[in-house]
Amino acid sequence: MTAAPRSVRVTGEAPGLFAPVDLTLPPLSVTCLLGASGVGKSTLLRLLAGLPTGVAFRGRVERLPAALMGQDAGLLPWLTVAQNVGLGARLRGEPEAPARTARLIEAVGLEGSAGRLPAQLSGGQRQRVALARTLAEDRPLVLLDEPFSALDVRLRLLIGDMAVRLLTGRTVLIVTHDPAEAARLGDRIVVMTPEGLSEQPPPRGPIPRRHDAPDVLATQARLTGRLIA
Repeated sequence: MTAAPRSVRVTGEAPGLFAPVDLTLPPLSVTCLLGASGVGKSTLLRLLAGLPTGVAFRGRVERLPAALMGQDAGLLPWLTVAQNVGLGARLRGEPEAPARTARLIEAVGLEGSAGRLPAQLSGGQRQRVALARTLAEDRPLVLLDEPFSALDVRLRLLIGDMAVRLLTGRTVLIVTHDPAEAARLGDRIVVMTPEGLSEQPPPRGPIPRRHDAPDVLATQARLTGRLIA
C-alpha cells in the first residue's frame, strides 16, 4: 500500500529576522508565501530545503526530500540543455535516462533545443531548462524561490502557469513578493510580515487562474493592501 502523502511544517523563530512562525504545507497543493524583501521568506524556504541559512533558528522542521528552483536558472554554461536537465542524476552517479530527459525538455516547450548551450538561449528559455531540471529530480516537495521575478510580464505568466501544471501531484511552495502571482498560482496564500504569518483566502477556482479574472484582481488588491498596511 502506498503511504499517504505527508504535510511539511516549520515552526520556530529566528530572532532579529522573523517572529515565531508556524508554516504548514498541505500535501499535493501549491502554497504561495508572499512578503516584502528581507522579511525572511527565503530563510523559511532554505530551512525546508535543509540548506544553511546563516541565521540562528530556534524551532523544528518537518521536511520531505525536496527539489529547489531559484531566481537564477543556475545552468552550467559548458553543458547542453539535455546535460543540464540530467545534471542531478549524473552527480549522484545514476544511469542516464535520455528518453525521460527528452520528454521533460518537450514538456517545457523546448523540443529541438537539447543540444544547445545556455548562452544560445533567452532568459525565459533558461528558466524553462531550470524547471525541467527541477522536474527531473522527481521529489515530493518542490521549493520555488521567486523563479519568475526576473522575467517580463508575458513570460512570468506563461512559465508560472506551466510550472504549476507540470508540478501537479507534488507539494509545492512558491516564495514570491508579487501579489498578482500569489493570487494566480496559490491553492493557499500565506502572507509574511515582521509580525509573523497570516493565511489569506485565495480566489475561487483551480490554479493557474486567469490574471484578469475579477476574483483574482480583487485578491491581488487585498494582498497588496496587506503588504503595505
